[in-house]
Amino acid sequence: MTEPAKQIAFWADQLRDFAAQGSKYSTNIYDQERYAKIQQLVIEMLAFATNWTLEELVPLQETFFTRPSPILTGDAAIINDAGQILLIQRADNHLWAMPGGMLEVGETPSEGVLRETFEETGLKCDVIAFIGLFDSRFCGTTYPLHLYHVVFLCKPLNETETVIAPHRHESLDKQWFNERALPANIDPGHISRIPEAFRVWHGDLEPFFDQEG
Repeated sequence: MTEPAKQIAFWADQLRDFAAQGSKYSTNIYDQERYAKIQQLVIEMLAFATNWTLEELVPLQETFFTRPSPILTGDAAIINDAGQILLIQRADNHLWAMPGGMLEVGETPSEGVLRETFEETGLKCDVIAFIGLFDSRFCGTTYPLHLYHVVFLCKPLNETETVIAPHRHESLDKQWFNERALPANIDPGHISRIPEAFRVWHGDLEPFFDQEG
């Protein structure tokens, strides 16, 4: 995505948030209609700025576009006793990434990360440490909406078992990688987060967060 396209997508996401806030709290029918029109403009702006189509974006109007504030996602940095990290090869872009996804209402961030991990890999884990909170604008994420990524260090519990992942269609493959032998084609949003995971695994437990400036 070009820099102008990124800026347009960012403005669209800000408008999405304004419209979601207004739609949530406004009781005036005319304002509600205006916020719905803003949401439609957001869809058209995102389709213009990204490789998404209108057909892909319209279904999001009743979910993401009506949700105020940045969207929260979670990733599991699963590192075994041998110091290897588990990565999945995503089905959508064929790049390697830590398992994870959008968190749901009613679950804690750690619960959501464990759920996403099992759905994508069939692996059961324990969360053992908090790695950090990452702003999608600064960590390389290419998703056009504003996200907060929460990342936990996890320990695998059934590493040697063969369990069919419920959402196995979301990934093409899964493999364990050594810290110094990571794949070349890592998803851009995970390039900066994986080293932070190993930092915490090595014993530096200070959590990461984006600092102003």
